[in-house]
Amino acid sequence: MRDASGGGTPDRDGAGRFARLLSARTVAVIGGGAWCAGIMGAARRIGYRGEIFAVHPEGKVIAGQQALRRLEDWPGPIDAAFVGINRHASVSAVAALAGLNAGGAVCFASGFTEAVAEDRDGAELQAALVSAAGQMPLLGPNCYGFVNALDQVAIWPDQHGMVPLERGVAILTQSSNIAINLTMQRRGVPIAMMVTCGNMAQTSQAELARALLEDGRITAIGLHVEGFGDLRGWESLAEVARARGIPLVALKVGRSEQAQRATVSHTASLAGSDAGAAAFLDRLGIARVDGVVEFLEALKLLHCVGRLPSRRVASISCSGGEASLFADTAAVNGLELPPLTETQEADLAQALGPMVARSNPLDYHTYIWRDTEAMTQAWSAMTGPQVDLTLSIVDYPHTDASDWSCATEAAVAVRERTGRPIAVVSTLPELMPEATAVALLERGVVPMAGLSEAVAAISAVSRPVSPPQPPVLLAGRAAADALLSESEAKAELAAHGLCVPACREGTVADDLLRLARTLSGPLALKGVGMAHKSDSGGVRLGLAPEEVPVAAEAAGTARVLIEEMVTDGVAELLVGVVRDPAHGYVLTLGAGGVLTELLRDTVSLLVPSGPEAVRAALARLNCAPLLRGYRGRPGADIDAICRAVDAVQSYVIANADTVGEVEINPLICTPDRAVAVDALIRKARA
Repeated sequence: MRDASGGGTPDRDGAGRFARLLSARTVAVIGGGAWCAGIMGAARRIGYRGEIFAVHPEGKVIAGQQALRRLEDWPGPIDAAFVGINRHASVSAVAALAGLNAGGAVCFASGFTEAVAEDRDGAELQAALVSAAGQMPLLGPNCYGFVNALDQVAIWPDQHGMVPLERGVAILTQSSNIAINLTMQRRGVPIAMMVTCGNMAQTSQAELARALLEDGRITAIGLHVEGFGDLRGWESLAEVARARGIPLVALKVGRSEQAQRATVSHTASLAGSDAGAAAFLDRLGIARVDGVVEFLEALKLLHCVGRLPSRRVASISCSGGEASLFADTAAVNGLELPPLTETQEADLAQALGPMVARSNPLDYHTYIWRDTEAMTQAWSAMTGPQVDLTLSIVDYPHTDASDWSCATEAAVAVRERTGRPIAVVSTLPELMPEATAVALLERGVVPMAGLSEAVAAISAVSRPVSPPQPPVLLAGRAAADALLSESEAKAELAAHGLCVPACREGTVADDLLRLARTLSGPLALKGVGMAHKSDSGGVRLGLAPEEVPVAAEAAGTARVLIEEMVTDGVAELLVGVVRDPAHGYVLTLGAGGVLTELLRDTVSLLVPSGPEAVRAALARLNCAPLLRGYRGRPGADIDAICRAVDAVQSYVIANADTVGEVEINPLICTPDRAVAVDALIRKARA
């Protein structure tokens, strides 16, 4: 568990090449607008004790300060600068700062790559800005800057609600407006560093986060992510965070966006860009939340406790209604409420007497309310190695809350006596006063505001972390506009180890009866050239060789494929890979067959994923019981399924420059093999 009270010597030089910028003792404010004047006020609010000077070519008075006409007129070094002028002038100013060996700059102006759709000059201007900065760190453009509560530095042109801290969490976001809102939170989250990244022309979000990992005062990092960009940078961030034991949590937006894709496969409709994002975060071991409130609650929990090793929790309340509410909320979010041990039963009986039903969640009624010692004994009994977090549900009133101090003191006493993680959770967010939250956090208890939000946050930070995996396969760029025939696709995949049925291909004018008799029945006949053959009536099953010629006439295509059927299948799976330019190649495993899109029972990984990751993914499917064997029926050969998935990945890796999509649907799984009875490949033309 983390020591919420701090301790140790902070690494004040830990931000690497960003150290001068983030802990600046001399700040230049370039420009004369209200935003520049706002820099002065933001610095005062955080208690900045360094020097700030204004620069304006007309020597204006800005926020009561006489401006210098040129940067070169400042007699000493410049640690940081806020460049608050138009985009064209910003390039020149950044070049001047780099020439003066400044520690870094925040570029406020917009109109760069975010405006390319309206202004073609935006991309060229951004390239010029990066060139002007050279090796000097640059935040932005289109960026508010940062507030550093640890060193009491703010290069920030607007309001903020942060206060000086000795340690706490860092938040990085591309959105300046969201950053402002987050600084105004009243939930007791100790925000030590707020950094906006803007367009990330030179400095990426992952690079900044990795630099902050070097600061021993940062306890956790929250990332509001719009897009990943350099995947290798994020992999490096995750590796360093894992090594340093600093947890990361992401609020990834864009869940509704779909990746660029053709619509010929089921995989493409199931594996949109968010599937790739989710798989990437899982692979990196970065917890993910869906909303801003859960984001803050997760950061608070990570600051005080860190990631939870399991999803086992215990709940305490003095109301049966609250106990039931927690049980339902926990179940929806996948948390576990393990039954009480014999020791817990005995300890609770001693603390509560015979009139209280002992269970998890526990309703301890109000018999011991106001008796802090008895409350401490009962709550302590609900902790232990069998649970990773104990939650006491307490709503503090808006009026006189003195009668609730017993709950606060009991929670603190439990933390001190047992050394186990404990949280105090209000059912309504507004019934966790900020002062109470701060007081609890300072004494090692996690204050969580809102039951639903708290449980969602706990669920996010208690998901198992995947072991380190190899780098993801980066997506090729060649236009994948050629669709292979089914027999061609099967042949290419079979060369990489995929098991496919014996087959013959011919035209309706060929001696199809002769071809059919070279195979073992029953047989399947498929029309060649149809994307969704089953939907179009282009598939006939269970044929004897003599029935093939007539079935071919009715297929509606010039060419047909005849193949041996697999008759001992216990389950049908989909195995698909889609090129996702933002995340590499998304590997989707799911329930297969004609109901694939209706069932939507899928799990997504990224290529490459090893057998253990594939096994774990298969176990998460709703159809997993079929694979294991259901109601006396034999199970599938999981090793054979893993070999089939590995064969598909092997093909994708070997053809990464050209392949856009691969799909096996269905992969018929039997007790001793896994056979691809339909295959699709879309790739760049040779």
